[in-house]
Amino acid sequence: MTTLQTSPEDTGVRPAATSPPPRRFRARLRNDLLAALFLLPALFCFGYFAWWPVVKGLELSFQQTNLVDAAQWVGLDNFRRVFEDPLVTTAVENTLLFAGLALVIGFPIPLVLALQISTVRRLPGLYRYLVYLPVMLPPVVSVLLWKAFYDPDSGLFNAVLGLVGLGPYPWLQSTRTAMLSLVLEATWAGLGTATLIYLAALTRVPPELYEAAETDGAGIWRRAWHIALPQLRGTVLLLLLLQFIGTLQAFTEPFVMTDGGPQNATVTVLLLIYRYAFVDGDYGAASALSLLLAAALSLMSAVYLRATRRWSN
Repeated sequence: MTTLQTSPEDTGVRPAATSPPPRRFRARLRNDLLAALFLLPALFCFGYFAWWPVVKGLELSFQQTNLVDAAQWVGLDNFRRVFEDPLVTTAVENTLLFAGLALVIGFPIPLVLALQISTVRRLPGLYRYLVYLPVMLPPVVSVLLWKAFYDPDSGLFNAVLGLVGLGPYPWLQSTRTAMLSLVLEATWAGLGTATLIYLAALTRVPPELYEAAETDGAGIWRRAWHIALPQLRGTVLLLLLLQFIGTLQAFTEPFVMTDGGPQNATVTVLLLIYRYAFVDGDYGAASALSLLLAAALSLMSAVYLRATRRWSN
């Protein structure tokens, strides 16, 4: 006589939930704790060197201090003095001018170079190395090199232009050409990074699209306009934002080349912050202006990302 075997599903009784084996649970917990332990030094360094200065700068913006004597809380006086300083308006205008010229001159050049290098069949690595070479130079070295090139008496640029009957030009000594001279050096020094990023993004473009366009008789620039650029849309928008943020923080070029001159024509916001802190000893005003710059960059970045969210997809 056989008996029928009934399953828990047939009887309507659900099996009790099984807990993970204690040994496996302890092993997982131990691994998680070890991972957290190894992350602690990195988290500590990141918090101390990245976020603690932000918190300290926020505190200093409401204080009057020379970092030696006891600090005095002054409320919004530092912000009030910053807004009343006429040089702040000049610095903001110069910074926006630097950013605008850098975007007009320096933003399309890496893209054009990347499109051109991507079509090279012989020794492409050599061209990538040459275009990235300026980035490998220390920034101060690059600036000093171009400062020597801009020398009105013995500089390379006036010497070359003199061969065709042009010049000499007062590159860094004229209020009309000083900012443009800084932008040209900054473009040369930084175009290598953007070019390599574009080259890496171009490798994601399906080669079948190029082959089909070439079969239809499309030239290199038509292929770039109708195939490469639509595929690079997200990369272009991201690099545009990063370059805009970077140019609004210009410091090395005006500090080393012109020290803000001539006649404050190249004073930028970061250079003015440096003067507040390390020339005037006014760390409160320097922190207040730094906080205002950070807030402006954050707001512009948020608006830009919001406006371009649909285009980047």
